[in-house]
Amino acid sequence: MISIQDMCIEKNENQVVSKKRVTDHGEVFTAKREVNAMLDLVKQETERIESRFLEPACGTGNFLIEILERKLCVVESRYSKNQLEYERYSVLAVSSIYGIDILEDNVIECRNRLFSIFNEKYSNLYKNKSKEECRYSIKYILDKNIIWGDALTLNTVAENPSPIIFSEWFPVNSSMIKRRDFAFHALLSHEGMRELPLFSDLGEDVFIPKPVKEYPLIYFLRIADVEQ
Repeated sequence: MISIQDMCIEKNENQVVSKKRVTDHGEVFTAKREVNAMLDLVKQETERIESRFLEPACGTGNFLIEILERKLCVVESRYSKNQLEYERYSVLAVSSIYGIDILEDNVIECRNRLFSIFNEKYSNLYKNKSKEECRYSIKYILDKNIIWGDALTLNTVAENPSPIIFSEWFPVNSSMIKRRDFAFHALLSHEGMRELPLFSDLGEDVFIPKPVKEYPLIYFLRIADVEQ
């Protein structure tokens, strides 16, 4: 899991929404050129479909949309001739992207921008053969992965704050998905460590937190059905 943080660059005026938001929340957006320059430092990971990224102060998604663009370019180059394969790997690409922001409007815009990137590519490729159930699965994953919360307190910031929960979406047997929910604080806090990769499964010597909830295997285009 790659966390996009601790990268300092100069900002210009058009990267600021308002001075009040800068003062209250430290909100300053990173320009496309700088985003891509930083992502190029981990270029191989940004082009690996299943590689997970977390942006703990995602804003409207400037980093995440560039990551998704790169992943979907790989998906298209490899799988566009087979619609079902394209859909499956697009869902996997989207499910690997996570974000947190303290401002609700940023979270909503981030989700919308990420969905629009997928939907434009998907619709252009398959036109009237594109499926609403695929779009719905993508939207559902984005609702779960892009969180309105505070990465410092590890809690949501809605009316009744609660621990941030992230879902792991794990492909099984080609077209099935296994979902497990984890408390964010449990993923980060083992013996005082706060840099543990999310959903780590690197071996017996690596701490693996227990999920707070597990879901039955489900077809990747029916992901949201579990809550209906």
